[in-house]
Amino acid sequence: MRTRLNVYFPPELAKQVSELAIRKRISRSAIIEAAVTSYMSPDGSDRLEAAFARRMDRLSRQVQRLERNTGLTTEALTLFVRFWLSVTPPLPEEDQAAAQVKGRKRYEGFVETLGRRYASGKSLMDEIPEDVWPRSSPDPEQVYPKSE
Repeated sequence: MRTRLNVYFPPELAKQVSELAIRKRISRSAIIEAAVTSYMSPDGSDRLEAAFARRMDRLSRQVQRLERNTGLTTEALTLFVRFWLSVTPPLPEEDQAAAQVKGRKRYEGFVETLGRRYASGKSLMDEIPEDVWPRSSPDPEQVYPKSE
């Protein structure tokens, strides 16, 4: 059994309810009932809070992945530079011009390869499982000891 209630709305709100009823093809009473039920529902704020919590959790995971990827990239670059500096002997003056030309060609090849790899969607981050980094990351000093 349903109880009849007489309520008064401002004209603009009554117009909005009527327009919504026409658009949704439901009665004005159904709209008012749903609104009052939602308003009185104790779990309405809980649902909103849960939605915010899910969003915050997702953002936290994204930030953690960014931190991991940035750390991994920095570590890879650091290890490469340390290795390169420790194994590359200085060139005599007469060989430097030829080495610079060769270096430019190698750099152009590197940029082309990097562009192709980036366009293909492959990345170093995809090759290193998340459960490996950072727990078992080696100490850079053990991998590439400082040269004396």
